[in-house]
Amino acid sequence: MRDAYVVAVGMIPIGRHVDKSIKQLTAAALADLWKSSPVAKSDLQAAWFSNSGWGLGTMEKGSPMGPAQPCIRGQVALAPAGIDGIPIMNVENACASGSSAFYGAYLGVLSGAYDVALAIGVEKMALPRDAPKELQKKSLGALLAGTDVEVMVDAIELLKAEAEKRHKEADARGEIKGAGRENRSPFMDFYSFASRAHMQKYGTTQEQLAIIAAKNHNHGALNPYAQYRFKMTPEQVMQDDVVSFPLTRAMCAPTGDGAAAAIVVSGDYLRKLGQVRPVKIRASVLGSTKLEWSGGKRARALAKECYERAGVGPEDISFAEVHDATAFGELAQYENLGFCAEGEGGRYAATGATALGGKRPVNPCGGLESKGHPIGATGLAMVAECFYQLRGEAGERQVAGARFGMIENGGGFLGQGEAAIVMNILEAPAR
Repeated sequence: MRDAYVVAVGMIPIGRHVDKSIKQLTAAALADLWKSSPVAKSDLQAAWFSNSGWGLGTMEKGSPMGPAQPCIRGQVALAPAGIDGIPIMNVENACASGSSAFYGAYLGVLSGAYDVALAIGVEKMALPRDAPKELQKKSLGALLAGTDVEVMVDAIELLKAEAEKRHKEADARGEIKGAGRENRSPFMDFYSFASRAHMQKYGTTQEQLAIIAAKNHNHGALNPYAQYRFKMTPEQVMQDDVVSFPLTRAMCAPTGDGAAAAIVVSGDYLRKLGQVRPVKIRASVLGSTKLEWSGGKRARALAKECYERAGVGPEDISFAEVHDATAFGELAQYENLGFCAEGEGGRYAATGATALGGKRPVNPCGGLESKGHPIGATGLAMVAECFYQLRGEAGERQVAGARFGMIENGGGFLGQGEAAIVMNILEAPAR
């Protein structure tokens, strides 16, 4: 079987780029990519373009989000940057879109169809600060597209009502420290429901969730690409505004704009490049939820498959980038990826094992909670962070001696699980 390697990555700082179009964000990420790429633009043989929300807006002139582009998004975004005339595949898999594009490029190279493939993800989510509240609410509600909409419209209302009931109960017990948040993504009620179930079953606490969020904000303060670059204590996290109890604002990923890219090449092509420091893709797997499976069962099965393909186990992983749309999302992945036993995620975080300097740092970039979550770009931003870490180029947030990095990126919800899950294990260049 052929080998596949990442030889270059590029990304822009995640944040509010309300004055930039998707085309401009695409060009900016590519400009960063070409700075260090041993591959020329003219050598690209295929591209996978990831975006989730460009088609959800309106095609009316003057829209705050710019005109919608429901189809041929990659061709439209890449052509002005001089990438055209090659196969361009458009990828949409909700929050796992970027990792799915990476998986596509990996398969294209592994199959022998291509020797050089580009994966790039771009997203615009931030509205102007003076945007009407109704537009903000509508924009967050559009995230419902990452579910079976026909089924979930009514279910979302039930989850929202349940969250508000639990908020009032917690407030009466004196557990609410900050004010409530009026607008929120519908997914926050999914996560808060799962958080409360875990707390009830295993004794997980809100403070343990706060430890995870504070750790990520402290990591993000060291990352020049992060949307939020300030430190927090667990106490400050718990005192922040409540989004959906027990989740406070500091425990939840913000909306933002971003773009990230990676070049994947074959082992045969690698030999033509001469002196480069490639990061090897030891395994890349894509899965979808099984409706009859509950919770993280599908993620645990996919993690097992990923480890088997890579020929390593959880004990070999130096660090991980996981999908922490909320602090509970990260906690669940500790258990799904085999870093600790089921039900032990909160206690595992409290030991300090997942912080920089700990046994196995998780989200050294700051995670989605701090780095940001521009949906179509998120998975490729994870790849970029993994690339920097494995090459020893992560600066103040560097994980010492990193050899194997794991990436988990989930997208959407179907039944009781994530609709799409991508996992990767990457290996550091030979020293």
